[in-house]
Amino acid sequence: MAEDSQRNFRSVYYEKVGFRGVEEKKSLEILLKDDPLGILPPHHESHAQVMMCRKEQYTDVLHALKVIRFVSDSTPQVDVYLRMHQLESGKLPRSPSFPLEPEDEIFLAIAKAMEEMVEDNVDCYWLIRCFVNQLNNKFRDSLPQLPKAFEQYLNLEDSRLLNHMKTCSAVTKLPYDLWFQKCFAGCLPESSLQRVWDKVISGSCKILVFVAVEILLTFKIKVMALNSAEKITKFLENIPQDSSDAIVSKAIDLWHKHCGTPVHSM
Repeated sequence: MAEDSQRNFRSVYYEKVGFRGVEEKKSLEILLKDDPLGILPPHHESHAQVMMCRKEQYTDVLHALKVIRFVSDSTPQVDVYLRMHQLESGKLPRSPSFPLEPEDEIFLAIAKAMEEMVEDNVDCYWLIRCFVNQLNNKFRDSLPQLPKAFEQYLNLEDSRLLNHMKTCSAVTKLPYDLWFQKCFAGCLPESSLQRVWDKVISGSCKILVFVAVEILLTFKIKVMALNSAEKITKFLENIPQDSSDAIVSKAIDLWHKHCGTPVHSM
C-alpha cells in the first residue's frame, strides 16, 4: 500500500525508535480514511450512530441552557461549553452571574485552546469534556504531585538554577496552575500544545513536568538575571512563543531520558 509508510498509530512509537517531529495530523488523517488491517478502528460500523447521538445530546443541552436563559446566541462559544459541562455534571450555578470556581477557570482555559484546534463545535465540546474528565479522574491524584517532581528533575538537570529560585523564594510561587492544572493552555501556542496534549491523552501527565523543566532550562540566563519571585513568575507566565516547538522537542527528550520509553508514565 502506497500510503502505509505515512501511517502511524501514536507518535510515541516513532519517538521510541528515535524520530522526532513527525507530522502526526497528516498521518492520522490517512489512518482514519480506511481500515487497512480489518480490525481498526473498533466498532467502525457504529461510529456514525455514536456521532449522531453526541450531536443530538449537544443540541438538547444547548437548547435547555437557552430556555433557562443561561446562554444566548451572543454568548462566547467557550462560555457555552462551560455551561454545558456544568449542566451535564450537575454543577450549574443558580444564576449565570455567580462567580466562576477555580475548576471553571481551568475548563475555560482548556476550552479556549481546544477551540483553536478543532473547527466543529460538537467535536470540540466532546474533546474538551473528555480531556477535562481525564484530568479530574485518571490524574486526580497525580497532578498535585507534579510540583514536587518538577523540583526533583530540575535539580538533576541544573541544581544551580534551582538554588537561585530557592534563594528568590520563587519555587513555591511558580505558575503551577498554568503548567499542570491547565496543561499549558494559554502558555504554549497550538502547534506545540497539541504535541504535549497527545502525551497527556495517551496516559502520561508527567510530560507536563518535563515541559516545565525545559522552559526553565531554555530561559536560564533570563531567569538567573531576575532577583524576585514576582519577576520570575511573571516572565514564566508569558514566555516567548517562538521557542515553544524547540522546548517541547527537548522536553520529550528529557521525558525519555528520565523515564525510559514511557507510554503510561504517571
